[in-house]
Amino acid sequence: MNKMKALEYKKAEEILANYDIPLCPGKLVLEEKEALAFAQKTGYPLVVKLLSPLALHKTDLGLVITGIRNKKELIEVWQELAARKIKKEGILIQKQLSGIEIVVGMKRDCQFGPVLMFGLGGILVEVLQDVSFRIAPIKEKEAVEMIKETKAYKLISGFRGKKPVDVKKISKLLISLSELSLKENYIREIDFNPVIVNSQGVWVADPRFLI
Repeated sequence: MNKMKALEYKKAEEILANYDIPLCPGKLVLEEKEALAFAQKTGYPLVVKLLSPLALHKTDLGLVITGIRNKKELIEVWQELAARKIKKEGILIQKQLSGIEIVVGMKRDCQFGPVLMFGLGGILVEVLQDVSFRIAPIKEKEAVEMIKETKAYKLISGFRGKKPVDVKKISKLLISLSELSLKENYIREIDFNPVIVNSQGVWVADPRFLI
C-alpha cells in the first residue's frame, strides 16, 4: 500500500465548509504582521500551531503553543516557531476556546467501509481508550447511541454543575462525518482531535485527513 499523507489545512478547511462542520476560528498565516492583525481582531487567549506535511503529531514535536495571552507572548511564540528548521505549510493562529475536548474520526475498513469513532479527546483518548464505533451511514439515533456509550456523555450532560452541551449538535457533527466519509472515498482516515464542545456549540480545533 502507498504511504498515506495528510491533506493541507486549506483543503481540509474547504471540506469542512462543504459539509457544514464548524471549524475553530483561526487563520493560516505566513507573516508575523498577519498573526498580529488576527489577534487584534479576535482577542486573546490564542493557540499557535506550526503546520508541516512532515509533522502529523504536532503536539509531540512542540509545535503547538496554547494560552497565549498578549501581543508580547504572540511575537515570542511566532519567532520561536518561525525559526524551526522544518518544511512549513504556515503557522495557524486560532482563538482558544474553552470546553470539553472530544475526538471523532473515521477509518476506512476494506470489508465494512467507513467505520466512525467517538470518544473523549486530547490525550485522554489514548489514556482511557473509551470510544464507541459505528459503520457509516448513521442517522441521529445511532449518533446519540455512540455518545451515550462513552464516559464523555457524563461530562457533556453537565457534570458537577457545568452547563450541559447540546447532544444534538454533537450528533449532527457525527452525521456530517458519516456523509463526508461516504462521499469523499479518496480519504482513508479522518481524525478530529480535539473537537471543543461547550454550551454554545461544537468546533473542530485540529482537522486531519489522510489520503
